[in-house]
Amino acid sequence: MKRIGNFITGNFKRMGLFFDRWLITPLTRIILKLMEFGKRLVKSFDTISGKKSTLLMVSLILAFLTFIVIDRESNIMIDQYAEILYDRPVSAVYNEELYVVEGLPKTVDITLIGQRRHIFLAKQSPSKSVSVDLTGLKPGNHKVTLKYTQQLKSLDYKLDPSQVTVTIYEKVSENRSLTYDVLHQESLDSKLYISNVEIDRTDVIIKGAQYKINQVASVKALLDVQNIPNPTAGDITVKDIPLVAYDNDGKILDVEIVPKTVTATVTITSPSKEIPVRVVPNGSLAFGKSIKSMETSLSKVTVYGSQEAIDEIQQLEVEIDVKGLDKDKEFNVTLKKPKGITELSSKTMTVKVIIDNSSSKEFENISVSSENLDSNLKVQALSEDDRQVTVVVKGSEEAINNITASDITAYIDLKNYGVGEYEVEVKVTGSDLKLSYTSKTKKVKVRISEK
Repeated sequence: MKRIGNFITGNFKRMGLFFDRWLITPLTRIILKLMEFGKRLVKSFDTISGKKSTLLMVSLILAFLTFIVIDRESNIMIDQYAEILYDRPVSAVYNEELYVVEGLPKTVDITLIGQRRHIFLAKQSPSKSVSVDLTGLKPGNHKVTLKYTQQLKSLDYKLDPSQVTVTIYEKVSENRSLTYDVLHQESLDSKLYISNVEIDRTDVIIKGAQYKINQVASVKALLDVQNIPNPTAGDITVKDIPLVAYDNDGKILDVEIVPKTVTATVTITSPSKEIPVRVVPNGSLAFGKSIKSMETSLSKVTVYGSQEAIDEIQQLEVEIDVKGLDKDKEFNVTLKKPKGITELSSKTMTVKVIIDNSSSKEFENISVSSENLDSNLKVQALSEDDRQVTVVVKGSEEAINNITASDITAYIDLKNYGVGEYEVEVKVTGSDLKLSYTSKTKKVKVRISEK
């Protein structure tokens, strides 16, 4: 046992000597040398750091590093700048002679993303519009992608919308008759009138999708009077008059019209006529009063307008309200333009009404005539009392004495009456409107038969 113990103890001693010689002693020497080197390095650093040139160099290095970091961060911020270009036009590439495209937006918004200076240059330099290539697509619905070509490749862009669904139709064409509308005719001199418009063609060709062509109710040339320079009476040639297609509701349809514009010869006239002014008093005067006379500042007026209106009008009626009037009064009247009349030579007039005590007079054996009877029918009074009536005329004694039976008309209105026997109301008028006329016989009996 003692030998074994000595053997083990000897081995541990030999192992201890081995580690001490090859591991502990070399490591201790290395550590001591490092410590000596560190002391020399610290001493050298203290010496160097104490110099002003060293501090200045370190400051410059730190400032340079700080600039690099800040510049990198600012570039990152600049790169995130964005600007929107609104309402940029969209163009499509396809065979426009064969097809019609619907659903493609006219404009889109473009968002440019990149450095501010690059975006500024992009806005200043010319660039292509937004486009889509539909070449090779057949009729039907298609989802397509819009593209935008920008000369500066350093920018990114986004389109809104970037994809759309379009419908492609085969293009068809039809002939349609052409009419015209005159716009802003009220801007023409009130003494002038457009009497005729002659277009250089009577029909046009419309092109588009079949369903759109079927909706076209009319094609019109829109003649705008405001586009006629210095219009005067005579024939004027107007060029480049635009054409528009309408549906049954008057809405404009988006179809192609060939040609797009036409030329028209516009005939401007100035029809006029001098007609008398007739004052018509309305309402009942005070009891026992009548109109003795009416003095007017205007007896005639010249009217301007369409030739049809000029030919039809015979006098200008001016109404004044005399209800309850019991003494003389002067009226200031604004003249109103009848239908089809565009201008009057005078705009106003005065009417002085002279009041007198009322009297009456009877006119016997006034024949009763008929008006508005159908041309295929005839009328006959059933008795002698139905052929003639007595008319009571009321008004100023002077005015009554100035009229005769020939100035009085008694009649029955047979509009819308057919074959048969009827009792019809008698109406009376007279040439002097200052007087009132009443038939003592209110109704007469007549027989209507076929001719």
